[in-house]
Amino acid sequence: MPPFCKIAVIQLYVKPLKPADNFARAVKFIREAAAQECHLAVLPEFHLTNWVPTDPRFASLCDDWETYLHHYQALAKECNICIVPGSIVRPVSPSPVSPSPPGTPVSKAEPSLENVTFFISNTGEILGSYVKKNLWGPTERAYLWSSKDTPHQVISTPLGPVGLLVCWDLAFPEAWRELVSQGAKIIIVPTLWTRSGASEAGHRQNPSAPSLFLDSILTARTFENTCAVVFANAGGPPGRNYCGLSQINIPYAGPLVRLGTSAEGMGVATVDMAVLEDAEENYAIRSDLNDPSWHYRHTRRIPAESTKGRL
Repeated sequence: MPPFCKIAVIQLYVKPLKPADNFARAVKFIREAAAQECHLAVLPEFHLTNWVPTDPRFASLCDDWETYLHHYQALAKECNICIVPGSIVRPVSPSPVSPSPPGTPVSKAEPSLENVTFFISNTGEILGSYVKKNLWGPTERAYLWSSKDTPHQVISTPLGPVGLLVCWDLAFPEAWRELVSQGAKIIIVPTLWTRSGASEAGHRQNPSAPSLFLDSILTARTFENTCAVVFANAGGPPGRNYCGLSQINIPYAGPLVRLGTSAEGMGVATVDMAVLEDAEENYAIRSDLNDPSWHYRHTRRIPAESTKGRL
């Protein structure tokens, strides 16, 4: 694990159903990050297409997912930079289905898409991937396959052990603890978080409720897990629904860089990995998590436990 990691969060204006345009602007930012000698560049969730599953064009655009992934692999190798290309929606691979007994009620169709993020090394190799587990309400659950209770997996990378989450996953401390107990030092969260995430009642209480949610959660997660948090959200022109606030957080300092609530742009910060070790020595979170006498050990997943769901 290098002593310092220079990381770029790219706050892209994700234009709906414009994958070629979004990709071209993402490439421009990644090249800029590489020129600044960044070790890693992270893009937002749904960064190629935005999230418009009811549009008849959406599913067909997702069919090109692998072409764009290969382009990112080539770019990572060319620019000598690790890339987390936000998330990419792809069709769910067909799986064998056992015939139902006669008279079995017909169930509703299973979702045909899944939302995936990847970690691509600076040599262009895909070191790991993650299918979004915690889906946002009916707007996602009707269209996306969840990884359900498949265990979270830590990825060995040139930056050290890394965990991947996507958007609404950040609201569930269980996901973070499962990654941290396996040794994750950096947790990366591509997101498409909008102002409409708060209800009308929430906005009446506080018009900035979505921003307060993000700033509070991201700061809390970095302290309570003694890890670095890399959060890349979409941004856009003022007056749009984007929430922005892409940031990189570490214990003690909180956000090392924090972008605004709307504009497209890139933030770069250097993470001193020694700070994570100092925070762990101070708070002993990981030590307690792995102590056989830990009070909440019953909440931890047993490694040998059989799992259901799809990788």
